[in-house]
Amino acid sequence: MKVLVNPPRNSWKKELARPAIKLKDIEKIVKPIMQKVKRQGDKALRKFALEYDHVEIDRMLVTKEEIEEAKGLVPAELKQSIQQALENITKFHQAQKTPDLEMEVMEGVTCMRRSVPVQKVGLYIPGGTAPLFSTVLMLGVPAKLAGCEEVVLCSPPNAEGKIHPAILYTADLVGIPTIVKAGGAQAIAAFTYGTQSVPKVDKIFGPGNQYVTAAKQLAIKKGVAIDMPAGPSEVLVYADETAIPAFVAADLLSQAEHGIDSQVVLVCSSEKITKKILKEVDAQLAKLPRQKIAQKALDNSVAIVMSNQDKAIALINEYAPEHLILSVADEDEVAARIVNAGSVFLGNYTPESAGDYASGTNHTLPTNGYARNHSGVSLDSFVKKITYQKITEKGLLNLGPTVEVMAASESLDAHKNAVTIRINHINGKD
Repeated sequence: MKVLVNPPRNSWKKELARPAIKLKDIEKIVKPIMQKVKRQGDKALRKFALEYDHVEIDRMLVTKEEIEEAKGLVPAELKQSIQQALENITKFHQAQKTPDLEMEVMEGVTCMRRSVPVQKVGLYIPGGTAPLFSTVLMLGVPAKLAGCEEVVLCSPPNAEGKIHPAILYTADLVGIPTIVKAGGAQAIAAFTYGTQSVPKVDKIFGPGNQYVTAAKQLAIKKGVAIDMPAGPSEVLVYADETAIPAFVAADLLSQAEHGIDSQVVLVCSSEKITKKILKEVDAQLAKLPRQKIAQKALDNSVAIVMSNQDKAIALINEYAPEHLILSVADEDEVAARIVNAGSVFLGNYTPESAGDYASGTNHTLPTNGYARNHSGVSLDSFVKKITYQKITEKGLLNLGPTVEVMAASESLDAHKNAVTIRINHINGKD
């Protein structure tokens, strides 16, 4: 990792730049894929499975027999862990439900707001170098709690034409009935347009590679919503002399092993603690099975010595990390000053891995600086807030003149008349 000592503010943007993604170039590859799925449906999905996943798919939908087989292949210890994670995630997301709001804002004028589930949602679950069965929990649990009418899951098949057993087990545990053997941009296309096996959805959720990301951006143009703009995963760790170097190094590497385009940022209060942490990084890196992936990610990463805490916090907020770990003495006070982050992990004993899997918070988070204006996935992501209003005759007599004046001032006479005609009726002037 490159080390910078008290860099000036005008250099922060350059030094903390994320690995560049040439989305326009990727879109040129993705657009024909999406068009072919639009035209040919399942036939195109089978063709792309052969081309990209190197497998022939006879039946796109996972069968009950395949799910039962998968259950037998998942170790009991993993089943117990998934169950514990399910309980925690359910508790935290269940608590996010909000009651309907109803308020009489003035006599005879009542306003209401209710949460209504998004009817059809598509969940994309990566299954390449790391089959993310944990993402099934993070997306499936709030989708079911929200009451979404139709929940469909797509995940790429392996060389035998099967989806990873842990993904199938978790999907069945959560209660997702429709599971499709499709990955990559073609799966997003299926969600966008619908095929013989995949229903068209209203909103797409889930992480993926740059092709999946590009396809999701194109889906927006076709009237399908997505969870959030997403890029490669990232973490920023802020550490001072109270941090335990081995812990911090482990956190940095847990992020780096995600992929070669992941970015890790270390911000330290002194050069002394920086050196200790980087020494630990080297020692732990040498033992990692995914060492090559982690090393390439570290090549895109930076360690910054920032002796002034105010400046360190300003840098963190400017970077807007997906994951922020605070390994500092006054973590609660620092956390209160963080305004741009996807999810924050407080103290030496709160690894990012806990949030990734089982603490209860959601791990689907804004990357690439989008934490400045986007939240991570929550129960709210799967509902729409619809407002209602009900006005009595007395209410219209109270409110109507205000509306008439405002409408007339905007030269919208028909708007004004919609009120006037009712007031005249109430007053017996029609």
